[in-house]
Amino acid sequence: PSLTSILLSTIHITMMKCLLTSLLILASAVSAAGSTSFSRSVSPASLFGIRGGGLFGGKDGGKANDDAAAPKFPAMTQEEVEEWLGHIPVFAVTDKNGAGVVLKPDDETSVFYFFMSPIMANATLTQLKSANSELDLQVSAFSLGKIWFKILNADEDAEVKIKQPNDAEGEAQLTKGVEYRLVPDTRDLLGARMLLTMDEKDGEALKKGGTLTPEVAQAAIKKAMTASPKFNNTYNEIPVFMIQQMRMMKPPAEGEQPDAAPDNTILPMYFNLQNMVSIWQQFTSQSEEAKNMEPNINLMDLFELVSKMQEESEIDFRNVLLVPPTPPNAGGPAAAGPGASPQSAGGDLQMPGDTLGDL
Repeated sequence: PSLTSILLSTIHITMMKCLLTSLLILASAVSAAGSTSFSRSVSPASLFGIRGGGLFGGKDGGKANDDAAAPKFPAMTQEEVEEWLGHIPVFAVTDKNGAGVVLKPDDETSVFYFFMSPIMANATLTQLKSANSELDLQVSAFSLGKIWFKILNADEDAEVKIKQPNDAEGEAQLTKGVEYRLVPDTRDLLGARMLLTMDEKDGEALKKGGTLTPEVAQAAIKKAMTASPKFNNTYNEIPVFMIQQMRMMKPPAEGEQPDAAPDNTILPMYFNLQNMVSIWQQFTSQSEEAKNMEPNINLMDLFELVSKMQEESEIDFRNVLLVPPTPPNAGGPAAAGPGASPQSAGGDLQMPGDTLGDL
């Protein structure tokens, strides 16, 4: 398949500082305050350099190579995908034992929510506790890799056990049809919609204006909310951002020296638009080679991306690193180092285990 078959949109930004900065200001308008840190964050110092052309080769400015000439990489196995997603934390409301809380918006629907943002999970927890202060609930963190196939993409008719909260003596009942929803951070969902709806005319208007007025901000947000061709669902559409030219070095194996050869570089992909842009701006400010380079921002849906990873592809997904989100006020993109673990965003965050088990 061609590269364009998996990319929702490629944005060639001609007014980098103006447009990207304005985009971040607009996206941050819907963010909530909070702080946490995640493992495997990427800092400007870990970036190897800049590459032109398409993903993993090509000199055609981002267009796919001819299918006959492009090398093909084998499909990733389910185990490889689970490992690739394994370091990404997602958050859910559970009891103290890590059993999930199933919500019933009506008599016919049972829903369980996973959140990319611990802040949004804590907001849900607060709402539930305000409705029933006796509920002994918390926000728990889970590995996205562990739940991707076993829960998020499991058979819809799989049976699960449910019972009333705080009813230790109650008998669990088997039920089917629980709907599992993965909810993106609203800041990044808005950022994705804006990337799909902002054009050169909008960029020129921002550039001429110099400052971001409330009227301009409201107009851009309205356009993003009403005219975006993708990411119009509030769940199970998770935006993933990347800049084609940006690469980082693979960490050397124990006892080996770092190797700066192109074959030893990794393409970072980001859940958090602000994190990606901040790293790009810091890196380009320190690199003469990259100072005047226009970043090619690519936008993908995580579910479509994982689906493509399980097919033969001209993209070597084994050399792609998925960078965990960085919530607001987390101390910057390099705040977390290797081995860091999710921390509380509101005092109720725990890490009970790999999976939810019986709900």
